[in-house]
Amino acid sequence: MMNMSSIASLSNITRSEGDPKVIQSGPSSRGIPDSLARGLGWFSLGLGFTELLAPGRITRALGMEGKEALVRAYGVREIGSGILSLSVDKQLGLWSRVAGDGLDIATVMTALRSDNPKRDNVVVALALLLGITAVDVIDAQATTARHSRGAGRRRSYQDRSGFPRGVKASRGAARDFKTPPDLKHAPPLAAVSKRVPAA
Repeated sequence: MMNMSSIASLSNITRSEGDPKVIQSGPSSRGIPDSLARGLGWFSLGLGFTELLAPGRITRALGMEGKEALVRAYGVREIGSGILSLSVDKQLGLWSRVAGDGLDIATVMTALRSDNPKRDNVVVALALLLGITAVDVIDAQATTARHSRGAGRRRSYQDRSGFPRGVKASRGAARDFKTPPDLKHAPPLAAVSKRVPAA
C-alpha cells in the first residue's frame, strides 16, 4: 500500500467518478530556499503582530521606553515583509526583511549606552538580530538565484518525455480502458465528420 499525503487524499474526494486518482505524490518543486523563505515569512508575521500589539513589553525589556510608536511602525513593516515572503514575490519579501534588519540593528544599538540598566538584554537582542540578518541575507541570495534567469537564457526540456513513468511503462496502459456509459451512444467520429459541411 503506497503512502499518500493528506492533501493528495483530500484531492481525490473532490474528483468525479472516472477521473484519475492521485496514487502517490512526487517530490515537491519547492527547494530549501523556498521552504526557509516560508518559515521566515511566518516568523515575520509573528514578530510583526507582537510589535504591533505589545510594543511596551519590548521597549521595557530593552530600556527603550518612549519608542513604542516606532516599534509599532516596525511591526507593520514586519507584517508586510512576512506577507511578501509567503507570496510569489518572496524575493522582494526577503530583501525587505534584510533592509528591516538593518533598521532594527541601528535602532537597538541606540540602547547600548552605559547608563541603560537593560544593557545586557540589548547585547542579547543584537546578537539575535545579527544571526537573523545572516540567515535572511543567505536565503534572499539563494532564493533570488533560484528564481531568476539571465536575459536570453532558455530552459531546456529535451530530456522530458511527458510520461511520468517513462515511455515504456506507458505502452499498453490503456489496454483495459472501458468506454464510459455516457459515451457509448455517441456517434462515431467518422459519422460526425461527414455531417459537418465543408468550409
